[in-house]
Amino acid sequence: MKVWQPNALAQAVVLALGAGFASGAAAQSNAELLKEIQELKNRVAELEGRQKAAEAAPKPAAGQWGMTPEQAAEFNRIAVKTEAIEDAREASGLKGLVISGYMDPTFIYNKRQDNAGFQFLNRVDDDGYNYDNSYFGAAVLDFQKETDSGTRWRLTLAPNRGVGAAFDGSSPIHEASVSVPLTDLQTRFIAGQVPDWSGYEYLQPTLNKLITHNLLFDFTLPTAYTGAGLEITEGKWIYKAMLANMNTSRKTSGNKTPVLAYRVDYAKGEFQGFGFAGAHGKAANFSENVVDVNGDVVAQKDSRVDLFELDAYFIRGDWTVQGQVSFGQQKRAAITLDPDTGDLRDARWWGLSTLAAYKWDPRFETTARLDYLANKKNGGGLLGYAVADDRNGIGPDLNGDPERGANRMALTLGASYLFNLNTTFKVEYRLDRANLPVFYDVKNDSYSKTNHLFGASVLVSF
Repeated sequence: MKVWQPNALAQAVVLALGAGFASGAAAQSNAELLKEIQELKNRVAELEGRQKAAEAAPKPAAGQWGMTPEQAAEFNRIAVKTEAIEDAREASGLKGLVISGYMDPTFIYNKRQDNAGFQFLNRVDDDGYNYDNSYFGAAVLDFQKETDSGTRWRLTLAPNRGVGAAFDGSSPIHEASVSVPLTDLQTRFIAGQVPDWSGYEYLQPTLNKLITHNLLFDFTLPTAYTGAGLEITEGKWIYKAMLANMNTSRKTSGNKTPVLAYRVDYAKGEFQGFGFAGAHGKAANFSENVVDVNGDVVAQKDSRVDLFELDAYFIRGDWTVQGQVSFGQQKRAAITLDPDTGDLRDARWWGLSTLAAYKWDPRFETTARLDYLANKKNGGGLLGYAVADDRNGIGPDLNGDPERGANRMALTLGASYLFNLNTTFKVEYRLDRANLPVFYDVKNDSYSKTNHLFGASVLVSF
């Protein structure tokens, strides 16, 4: 569409003015009329010139509307620099890489052990894995990377405090795993060293409300799996299963049977869900009851283990409620030999744990946890604990019936304060109790049915 037609407009204006001037010829001379017509023509010519100049002017390049030439140049420089940074990040392998970590220096007081002090990066094999010497007091770095194909790679380093240190004694590797999508992103092949996924409590303190762990976590669940399997996600359901070594990175001579480990999770809604997990196969038997003619302990071959647990959660508003029930047994791993034949017998146990937490405000939260572990059959015996343990309260009364193991209970009260987005302060009081005097009092050289623990920690994460 033409916006301006100067020639036609000029002619129309001239004719109109001419008609008007003709009617007023008596009052205006021809010279004055010609002068006004000429001025009008000059004005029309000026307007035509401006129109042609506007049409002939170069139009702004695409994407530069509203920019000065300097702004356009700066925009182009930024675009080129951003592309170069992205190319360099991808070439160096940093694309899709996430690095996180935490530290939690911890103070522990244990009455019966006559022990008080800080625990941080101490070696597990120097003192053993105990409820007062668990995975807290760690410094951890976690590296996770996902490629464009959807493959996930994870390496978690936890010197002296990870699952590698718990079953190997010196390994700094907590997790080293890969997850490769097969038919789609929801069907994955998984392999490597994976921490146990049983129960409602997590190993890392960033996901736990208390400092210590519950009795089921410490004494009835596997530590980690080394093997391969599948992970499948279908709507609200997640299925995981592995054929793996349990609590070891390599089987020893004569031990060839792995375990089948699995977990199923269901998220019923936004606030609640449940899961169950199990492991069935052969694992290390730490019984020391069989000795040779020289009195030396005869190492036992791996023996059959069957573990199953069910856990659930409800988290809404300021409230968190979690619970777990566990059952387990291990062949030839009971603490007490058969009194008639002298043969090794089976260890069996079951337990309950429940936790409730309430946030009084967005920063301050209090937590209570109650645990019970029934372990009296054949003198007791738990997963990895095939001998009496007077620090953790496992086994029969030293001066009582050797056929009867101690049942254990624990009540834990704690509080946490979120100082800032990266720092949390925790305190905890824990009362451990058994129905038999199985806690050794180091100071008094006696045994008691109870023990008291106090803990405090500062957790800093990024």
